[in-house]
Amino acid sequence: MTVFRILAVSSVMSNQGLRIAVVAAVISLILLVTAVDRYGGGLNQLKSLVSEDVPAAGPHRKLLHLYEPTRIWGGTKKCSESDLVVSQGPTSPLPSGIPTYTVLISNACASGCEISEIHLNCGWFSSARLINPRIFKRLRFNDCLVNGGKPLKNGATISFQYANTFSYPLSVSSMQCL
Repeated sequence: MTVFRILAVSSVMSNQGLRIAVVAAVISLILLVTAVDRYGGGLNQLKSLVSEDVPAAGPHRKLLHLYEPTRIWGGTKKCSESDLVVSQGPTSPLPSGIPTYTVLISNACASGCEISEIHLNCGWFSSARLINPRIFKRLRFNDCLVNGGKPLKNGATISFQYANTFSYPLSVSSMQCL
């Protein structure tokens, strides 16, 4: 008698397990069809995806486009705005407590070029500390001239300090390669 009970219980358990598996499969199928319909263009799209023969690797894959910097040609040398490095950082404040910042502008041209007519985006740049205008001068809003427009030799760096309650974002707006 106990053997019959065990067989009866096991058949009930297997029926429940089978029902759970069937319900899970139906729910999965419904979710798949809903997702394809919502995001993939419907059942026709699903049919075309399943029946289409696509090689494992080939022209259907997009290749990454390599970044090619914009080059400015001048003479026989070439350079780009990325060859001019502008960096700044905080330094010790003035005795009055106004924060100061040191700016470094470097010519890092790999082809050995000189860069002249360097103009920076600088907003309404101003300083509580006097800056030599031959090194850095604001011409108008968002236009500051570096080194009086003269060439900055390859590997050379110009530096200056300014004092203000906040730092100004400085970036290259234009330049000429020599």
